[in-house]
Amino acid sequence: MDHTLQLTGLLRARDAWSADACSIRRALEVAGTRSALLILREAFYGTTRFDDFAARAQVSEPVAAARLRELVEHGLLEREPYREPGQRTRMRYKLTDCGAELFPVLAALMQWGDRWLAPAGPPVELRHHDCDQPVRAELRCDSGHQLAVADLELIAGPGGTRAGAQAGGRSGGDN
Repeated sequence: MDHTLQLTGLLRARDAWSADACSIRRALEVAGTRSALLILREAFYGTTRFDDFAARAQVSEPVAAARLRELVEHGLLEREPYREPGQRTRMRYKLTDCGAELFPVLAALMQWGDRWLAPAGPPVELRHHDCDQPVRAELRCDSGHQLAVADLELIAGPGGTRAGAQAGGRSGGDN
């Protein structure tokens, strides 16, 4: 089975364009570290406090502090003050809409890990709470067709510079 994208139009000549403006590269610069993904996982699980992020993601406090700061700077998490009775005001973290849109990425990583790296079976499962059926990440077009990689074509997008658009734009080879 073919697992490659069909490159069309300006992208067909692979040596004629560059992936310099690749959206995958940009996304990885924001959330592509192991610790960032684990902290995001914990945010989806309901973790809000710094100490809990460090402990549950099994990262050092300096690493947790750096990743939380970066995720806030990039708009994936936001900080808000809270105060427990008799305690000083502290900050908690919660997902923004920008951060919440990364959930399908984490679900796809989890699904892949369950299939290829968990011989005893998945340690946890995503289920639809209304019907109790398993949830899967998948590719679908806007018409609702389920797709495989070989069903896709990569075209030059509108977001590149003029020179970039002539050379494949932001679609790049990494996307």
